Amino acid sequence: MLNLERLRTLDALARHGSVSGAAGGLHVTTSAVSQQMAKLEREVGQPLLAKNGRGVRLTDAGRLLADHAARIISQVELAQADVEAQRGCAVGELRIGAFPTAMRGLLPRALGTLRAAHPELRAMVRESEPEESMAAVVRGDLDMALAIDWHNKRMPVPAELSRAHLLDDAADIAVPAGHPLAGRAEISLGDLADDDWISWNEGQFCHEWLVFTLRGIGVEPRIAHIAEEHHTQLAFVEAGLGVCVTPRLGRGPVPPGVRLLPAVDTVRRHVYVVWRTDAGRRPSVRAAVEALAEAAAAV
Repeated sequence: MLNLERLRTLDALARHGSVSGAAGGLHVTTSAVSQQMAKLEREVGQPLLAKNGRGVRLTDAGRLLADHAARIISQVELAQADVEAQRGCAVGELRIGAFPTAMRGLLPRALGTLRAAHPELRAMVRESEPEESMAAVVRGDLDMALAIDWHNKRMPVPAELSRAHLLDDAADIAVPAGHPLAGRAEISLGDLADDDWISWNEGQFCHEWLVFTLRGIGVEPRIAHIAEEHHTQLAFVEAGLGVCVTPRLGRGPVPPGVRLLPAVDTVRRHVYVVWRTDAGRRPSVRAAVEALAEAAAAV
């Protein structure tokens, strides 16, 4: 009889491509991964891993069993969802990933609603970027995730996931109070072609969006500073170090030396929640989606 937890370990190895990656995804030590794989190899009676330089790779038998493991795990999750749906109440643990502004602007209200309506449901939240969160939902490390894309640049959603739109989040352009255009009622991105920009971390979807958008209107952006948090970006704007795009969701107090100007052509993000399609019947997932929709309507 194959052990399910060992199959989960093999599945994590196949997805992450390394012992350390599997350990991180499973939130265990690399030693625990190695021990589980050694036991699984004894169970099947043949090697599943082979040395590959300083790492390891799956053998043919390992890849074959990993394919079966992925299907078995999916069926187990579907069975768990069916049992929970049959019971008809939202209980147990629900793991949610969310980007920073959703953590501030949506989740406090949504989690409060969930706690009041479903006291036996324990929601656990992890702050992470949308790409990371969605990948974690696909892997099964998270049950659902809040994600974003932009009006002119969509983020691909893996085929295994379902999604529900929550809200459209308008963004403003932040300029220093002493900027020559600070007195305008609205502004276009092209008006700031000669300004330095403060952007998100390179490689993040929002950074790629900013570069893509500016180049789309014929502006080669001068990215002068990189800061992940919006309040840090606004501090740099107040110091006269550049301009930035700042969404309204979860926005904190604006420094007195910053002017927020609406964009002539509205700049907006689409905020949505994703979950594994095979978990869509779980009452806890449905309850969380409803609570998030209610919180979004109140924004």
